[in-house]
Amino acid sequence: MKIVSVVGARPQFIKAAPVSRALRQRHAEVLVHTGQHYDDNMSAVFFEELGLPQPDVNLGVGSGSHGAQTGAMLAGIEQVLLAEKPDWVLVYGDTNSTLAGALAAAKLHILVAHVEAGLRSFNRWMPEEVNRVLTDHVSDLLFCPSQTAVDNPAREGITIGVHLVGDVMANALLWAAERARTRSKILEQVGVQEKGYLLATVHRAENTDDPARLRAILDAFAALDELVVFPVHPRTRACIEALNLKSKI
Repeated sequence: MKIVSVVGARPQFIKAAPVSRALRQRHAEVLVHTGQHYDDNMSAVFFEELGLPQPDVNLGVGSGSHGAQTGAMLAGIEQVLLAEKPDWVLVYGDTNSTLAGALAAAKLHILVAHVEAGLRSFNRWMPEEVNRVLTDHVSDLLFCPSQTAVDNPAREGITIGVHLVGDVMANALLWAAERARTRSKILEQVGVQEKGYLLATVHRAENTDDPARLRAILDAFAALDELVVFPVHPRTRACIEALNLKSKI
């Protein structure tokens, strides 16, 4: 069986790593990277560290508005699907890459499987919520990480092809944990002791694009007694610089 897997953003690379290893034991996989995340620290490092095969196709779409980005992905993925003629298209999570892959396949009458299906924030202001709802509604198989994720589509009338499979991120963690213990030098590089720091990430638009909220988050970090390690997402860094908040880090 031939499967086209569509990834494009950091969380999808992590999810795809264990799934791709399992798929390739029995099936042919074509890995398509939309280029939604393209910075080395947001893309290449995950392929290297997680043993994810290099993409067979990289669309190089890059940043842009939701419409422009999703439209470019949709056109690019469609061309790949027409050339490859897969049996299934596999998509992950809730990004624009997820929706573009699902829509391109559905319009070509190719079966769609959605990993991490059924999640809901019930906030349609979030673009991720729109992506995950629409993707679930065009998918033929919904692989859900929890019972709640099974129940959510059922309330929307989706009960066929829905499977409770657990969280593939746990598989990725179990695979990577031992490698990290024996290979990682990050504690020395950052200058912290094990269990002697807090790790924080901030990248949701609700937090980064609201100046008052972003300022409050950084103030809260600064007020903590514990050391906070803060790997800054590129778009978060841009917002911090635009608001002249670098002094708070």
